[in-house]
Amino acid sequence: MNMMNAAVEPGGDAGIGGDTRQYVTFYVQNEMFAVPLAEVQEIIRMPDVVGVPRSPPSLEGLANLRGTVMSVTSLRRIFRFADVPHDDATRVVVINQGVPVGFVVDRMAAVVTVNPEQIEPAEAIGATVDTDLLRGMIKGVNGHAMIMIIDPAHLLRNDGVGSGRRRSSNVASTGTEIRGDGAEASDELQLVSFEVARQEYALCIESVQEIVQVPDSISRIPCTDPHVLGIMTLRNRLLPLVSLRTMFNLPEAELDERSKIVVVPLDENNSVGVVMDTVREVLRVRKDIVDPLPGMLGDGRGEIQSICRLNGGKRLVSILSAEQLFRHDAVRSAVAAAGEIEEAHMDEATDHSRGVTADEEEQFVVFRLGKEEYGAPIESVNEIVRVPEELTKVPKTASFIEGVVNLRGSVLPVIDQRRRFDLPEVERNDRQRIMVFTINGVRTGFIVDSVSEVLKIARSAIGPTPSLSDEQARLISRVANLEKNKRMILLLDIENLLDAAEIGVVSKAIH
Repeated sequence: MNMMNAAVEPGGDAGIGGDTRQYVTFYVQNEMFAVPLAEVQEIIRMPDVVGVPRSPPSLEGLANLRGTVMSVTSLRRIFRFADVPHDDATRVVVINQGVPVGFVVDRMAAVVTVNPEQIEPAEAIGATVDTDLLRGMIKGVNGHAMIMIIDPAHLLRNDGVGSGRRRSSNVASTGTEIRGDGAEASDELQLVSFEVARQEYALCIESVQEIVQVPDSISRIPCTDPHVLGIMTLRNRLLPLVSLRTMFNLPEAELDERSKIVVVPLDENNSVGVVMDTVREVLRVRKDIVDPLPGMLGDGRGEIQSICRLNGGKRLVSILSAEQLFRHDAVRSAVAAAGEIEEAHMDEATDHSRGVTADEEEQFVVFRLGKEEYGAPIESVNEIVRVPEELTKVPKTASFIEGVVNLRGSVLPVIDQRRRFDLPEVERNDRQRIMVFTINGVRTGFIVDSVSEVLKIARSAIGPTPSLSDEQARLISRVANLEKNKRMILLLDIENLLDAAEIGVVSKAIH
């Protein structure tokens, strides 16, 4: 058996000779442990893991095991040994507990064959490890005086892993229709703002289908307008891409990790991707601060139809007309070229290759906290705003409330989500945003490190989180496993970000 990276055949516990049993053995600290070979699904090297907030301290994170989301738990932490860096000898022993569960060990030893008389009850022998976590002891095998047989189910229960509730609901991620909370007042506009060549533009939210990352490679289209960047595949459909910089005769610039594609629908069957330098925020603005385009700049029937005055006129946002953008020669050229390419492959395409339907997808706003990605259902996001330079502190309020801000005449309590998830605090920076949610009728802002994109995720890519703690299960009951992109997105239950007592505290802070 190759202990470096071995798939273990089930049934290995069957007697090799009479009642003999087989165990996989390994080291944690300087202690040797064993589990029945029949319960070991496989042994793998330490995978990349996604950390989960409010989870048991022993949990290293979640990992992708050939399309299945698996929890990875440190035996060192369960046994209260000191953490050490992982190295080439580190392995994860995968146990089948109905779903795969991984346990991190320092190094593998061997597979041993044991006679029943060599096994003693755990209570009979003192050990450095709590005997409630053990099934028994193996004596005198391969020169080892004692090998402790661990009980995986007890390990999980003892540390709180496995006590969380499970859900069968699914979700997905790629691009997203942006619709806000559907309760837009008649005297307000909801806009998606973005930056191009240090100038700020916006589109009405109903004109934006989704916002996606720029792919690693864009297929160029020969003999097209120079404004046309090329085409990309978005859920098995070709999406033509145009550059707003070149459409507006602005200096060209290289695409980078901040660049985003705003997908604008042309009709039921066609969309175009407009490449922006970066997407800034989702805004709600009063219509009385939106002015027609000044006469010297045009009649308002071009790509720019009006100007929004923010911060008392210090911040001007040019509102684009999606309809006029569609009439630009660059967009027409790109759509026509993409249509010709797609038509050439139409005969080979199956109905399935056209991608999943809207009923098979859910939409999320994806944001970052530390190294991890999180998703909030798009319908739960009221708006996304920049973090002001100063938050007004509220005396004699709960420590988890960072402060309050004036959001268009209303007091908005703000919570630092890093602090809520027990992550190290960081200095304020330009990439941070406040995501505004309404939780049980109370509008609350949560500071996140950055908002990266709006995604549609196929339901088939989403499943329940592995059974963890009760608190974690309330906050994050689902996870999107985007295996092809090597991404795992933790999906938040927004209604559970605050409990009933905390909602009461937040309400008092604004009254």
